[in-house]
Amino acid sequence: MIEHEIRFAAGRDLGEVSALLMRPEDVRWLLVLGHGAGAGVRSEFMTDIALSLANHGIASLRYNFPYMEQRKTAPNPQSVLVETVRSAVSAAQEHSDNLPLLAGGKSLGGRMTSIAASEATLPGVKGIVFLGFPLHAPGKPSNHRSEHLFKVGVPMLFLQGTRDSLADLSLLRPVCDRLQAQGKTVLHVIDGADHGFHVPKRSGRTDKDVLEELGKVVSDWSVQLEHTR
Repeated sequence: MIEHEIRFAAGRDLGEVSALLMRPEDVRWLLVLGHGAGAGVRSEFMTDIALSLANHGIASLRYNFPYMEQRKTAPNPQSVLVETVRSAVSAAQEHSDNLPLLAGGKSLGGRMTSIAASEATLPGVKGIVFLGFPLHAPGKPSNHRSEHLFKVGVPMLFLQGTRDSLADLSLLRPVCDRLQAQGKTVLHVIDGADHGFHVPKRSGRTDKDVLEELGKVVSDWSVQLEHTR
């Protein structure tokens, strides 16, 4: 297992951000991963999911958004976040050794990736992975954040917990059903998991079990993509 830090320009006049490239020996894909709103690339979850992916043959490039790089708490404007997604994909291409690309991320990172993809093709990206798509704010059920998804031109994988307060499954399932009718969406539900993919002790499972499941599901999905490339 090899991991090293790279830096790339987030966009015009946005400065550089850091990213961590984790690459297993037996690798089939490279997943470009944006972090959630409150924790950067070195957070426990981002580190653990990168390891789980690597154990299943998927390299990852997890990168910071500018506000996180600058140790600020409030996310940048959407336009800045989307530009950073595009820059991260470009940086991944430079370090991919011709591996096919996936892109996505945890919560905010996944959502911004899909917005970027809805506006224009992300070069080389064959699919988008959502690690907890934030369909709405906590306690404010709505599906208005899903509208752009119908403009995304690549397959999408939604990994969602049943206790996710940012994604009421009664609202997300119909969205995914409509997307699946276009032949490009898989929704994988993890029983008992919350937005951070934590599970209660009474579930009989551990967070480590869930991380293993996340890595395996992404890997299995990528195999399906290989057959359609």
